[in-house]
Amino acid sequence: MFTGITRGTFPITVAERSGQLLRFTVELPAAMVEGLQIGASVSIDGVCQTVVEIDGQHITFEAIEETLRLTTLDELREGSQVAVERSFKVGDEVGGHEVSGHVSGTGTIESVHEDGDVHDLRIGVPGEWMKYILEKGFVAVDGSSLTVGETSHEGERGAFVVHLIPETLRLTNLGKKAVGARVNIELDARTVAIVETVERVLAEREMCSD
Repeated sequence: MFTGITRGTFPITVAERSGQLLRFTVELPAAMVEGLQIGASVSIDGVCQTVVEIDGQHITFEAIEETLRLTTLDELREGSQVAVERSFKVGDEVGGHEVSGHVSGTGTIESVHEDGDVHDLRIGVPGEWMKYILEKGFVAVDGSSLTVGETSHEGERGAFVVHLIPETLRLTNLGKKAVGARVNIELDARTVAIVETVERVLAEREMCSD
């Protein structure tokens, strides 16, 4: 589990495709490597990845085809910068919201608005996701826990706006995202559970009343 508070962006030093597998290495600062072990979970741009090799400050992961299909990790190249968060331990402060790193899919940046310290992103997503994306609710974008601003839903497409503070821009790649860029989206698991439970109960009641 993660908190959605990424610790910065760090460079990809190796990215190699072998069949349906992407093997990539991230160079992390010494402080983030301390205590890290093979098999540990690390969030890479919001995607939960397992450590397969540790060589000093160079940490290697392997992304399978399903992960590459559902996320932006298929775009990683040597020199790319990725947002990183290590999994939280019992007793750690949860500054964002509980994030699993199990990405729902990708959204697309539809517009970017900048005005002084204001930096807003409008992100387009499949319309069926919008029942889980609520104003003032939570969503994880590239692993960052963000509060949803405005929402809209027309037909098969939906969209929501997030307001980014300077600290988020400093620690993530979100301020560098241009219109058309893809981002990893993880829906809030609690919201999904509540909505689907209510839908199921209402459907059962409707069936009983027929």
